[in-house]
Amino acid sequence: MSNLDRQATPSVCGGRGFVVAEPVRELLAPRRVQLGESTEVRRLLPNLGRRMVGAWAFVDHYGPDDIADAPGMQVPPHPHMGLQTVSWLHDGEVLHRDSLGSLQTIRPRELGLMTSGRAISHSEESPKPHARFLHGAQLWVALPDAHRHVEPHFQHHTELPTVTAPGLEATLILGELDGAVSPGTAYTPIVGADLSLSAGADVRLPLEPDFEYAVLAMSGRTEVDGVPVLPGSMLYLGCGRRELPVRADGDAGLMLLGGEPFEEELIMWWNFIGRSQEEIEAARKDWMEGSRFGEVHGYAGDRLPAPRLPPVALKPRGRVR
Repeated sequence: MSNLDRQATPSVCGGRGFVVAEPVRELLAPRRVQLGESTEVRRLLPNLGRRMVGAWAFVDHYGPDDIADAPGMQVPPHPHMGLQTVSWLHDGEVLHRDSLGSLQTIRPRELGLMTSGRAISHSEESPKPHARFLHGAQLWVALPDAHRHVEPHFQHHTELPTVTAPGLEATLILGELDGAVSPGTAYTPIVGADLSLSAGADVRLPLEPDFEYAVLAMSGRTEVDGVPVLPGSMLYLGCGRRELPVRADGDAGLMLLGGEPFEEELIMWWNFIGRSQEEIEAARKDWMEGSRFGEVHGYAGDRLPAPRLPPVALKPRGRVR
């Protein structure tokens, strides 16, 4: 999925100076962003108060939207660099096309994982015909320096491991949780899991104390470490936890996101993650004028032009808490 912000400005992400090294309960409110003509998303990362959670650098939550009489998701071809995209659905379908020639319909609880590496472009759209409701999340994972120039590739996994407890079924999207390992390729120590809670669930999730964590509420009402978390909001949890208490009065859905704090400082702008303003400027020029990002075939529409870059370069500077 793309960042369609036409006023996009570079932001500094990563670096230990942004990490809270102890358990906290920091509730993040979303910023509402229009994605195309008919889809509005709630952007949780990057957030005014929080840039990353482990290697997770971008989180959009959308729906549930009734798109029975609407086109649904329509994201034209656009580029990515230095990251992985994770497509995750609770309702509906998304048709993925990319410059490698991939053509794949992603359905609920299936993993669509695109590794951009040095350069890729793709489009996403609701297929025709499509289901009535669309509900899901789109997430980006920053690639570490050693792997950020890998060859681009796309993975689609329909069978994912699960972890169960009374009132809980956790589907492992990426990384590891309680001994289960996702088949999706990960380049840093990370976890992403979809938590389905039934009414009356009261569980404690095993965590890694060296990871930082956050929980994204997808549906229903839950209490995470005693904090009520409503759909479309995210609770940042910091580091230093060995377990996480979660309870639900009714059926509910959460996403658990975590990983080792990302030590490198990054520059994130529009749909690119790089290490310098000059690198971002070169990527923008390549998208507008060159062939580095390839071409997406089959999408009925023009590709997305890049917004203008601000004239002043951003200088990375961490903050300590």
